[in-house]
Amino acid sequence: MINPFLTATANVLSTMAMLTPETGKPYLKKGKTAIGDISGIIGMTGHSKGVVVLSFSKEAICKIVGSMLGEEYTEITSDISDAVGELTNMISGDARRRLVEAGYTFEAGLPTIVSGKGHEIESVTSGPVIVMPFTVDGHKFVVEASFDD
Repeated sequence: MINPFLTATANVLSTMAMLTPETGKPYLKKGKTAIGDISGIIGMTGHSKGVVVLSFSKEAICKIVGSMLGEEYTEITSDISDAVGELTNMISGDARRRLVEAGYTFEAGLPTIVSGKGHEIESVTSGPVIVMPFTVDGHKFVVEASFDD
């Protein structure tokens, strides 16, 4: 269930921002503290209950949104927050489409955006939180996925 999220992230960023993220080694998250400065959270239901979180460092999301919109960003603004919501929708949508091809059907809710250094995200699923780390121009962001067992 992880591969569709890895592929979707690379696909959406290359298509929308003309950027190719580097993928790190997935790992299990410990604790509730977000890895980034701004996070998009979207719940999923269907095959099982799950949640997907995109969490970006300020530098990574400024680079991504700047590339998407052709502007330079140095701070998290309302444009950045809106873009995090859209990226969360697009990446989870692309991953859901890929999951359907593997026989798993999911519906998604609306994304919620949370920002601020050290913000916490409480998992609502019984399964582990798998973190898929990425970098873009050396700046970190992650996609986290967790589903009920």
